Amino acid sequence: MKLLHLYHDIMNLYGDYANILALERMLKDNGAEVVIDRRTLGDQIDLGAYDFIFIGSGTEKNQKVVLADLMKYKDQLADYIASGKVLLMTGNSFEMLGKTITDGYGKAYDGLALYDFTVTEERGKRYTSDIIADSIACDQPLVGFINKSSMIHGIKTPMNTVTFGFGNNADEMTEGITDHHFYGTHITGPVLQKNPHFLSKIAALLLGKKPDDSSFTYEKKGYDNTLKKLSERMK
Repeated sequence: MKLLHLYHDIMNLYGDYANILALERMLKDNGAEVVIDRRTLGDQIDLGAYDFIFIGSGTEKNQKVVLADLMKYKDQLADYIASGKVLLMTGNSFEMLGKTITDGYGKAYDGLALYDFTVTEERGKRYTSDIIADSIACDQPLVGFINKSSMIHGIKTPMNTVTFGFGNNADEMTEGITDHHFYGTHITGPVLQKNPHFLSKIAALLLGKKPDDSSFTYEKKGYDNTLKKLSERMK
């Protein structure tokens, strides 16, 4: 089984590399042979050769650098998503798949335009919060942390509904985006490490069966404690 951590060195805030490590561990626990490739700017890659692709969160500056490089994969990404293969993009990485990103100074950058949404960054302002969100990706709420400067409008298929924290924009409590087995979310933490049930969902898609997750006892306890504490703050 081949996993790709794309832009591993430049889009890797909030310990996002642990998403790949957690997935590798669960897959190996279930008998899979796992190969992880780590690729970055300037590399030439056949995305279709991978069973799972992950892109993490970066600074707003790094996001624009990566956006220019990611353009060469536009058609490959569209085909990858349409094929039903698994793609996870966390933090501001999924914003690159929209029509435009306008920075805090009013400069607009063309996105890959795989989706119709637009992104506007607010100059000198950040939205930081713990989060609880009901997700169509799994049967338990997601928990984690959001740190962003962007407002996103026009997402037609959101991944999550926020019950505590920030959504895609100030007027909606929806968050992220999903399409087939593409999951894009601003939830970091890292999201798979903090949400072992979501990790199990990703592993199940790759394995073709429900995984044995019995070695993730501490992660499950951590999730239960986090959900409990955040839920108490909602009252």
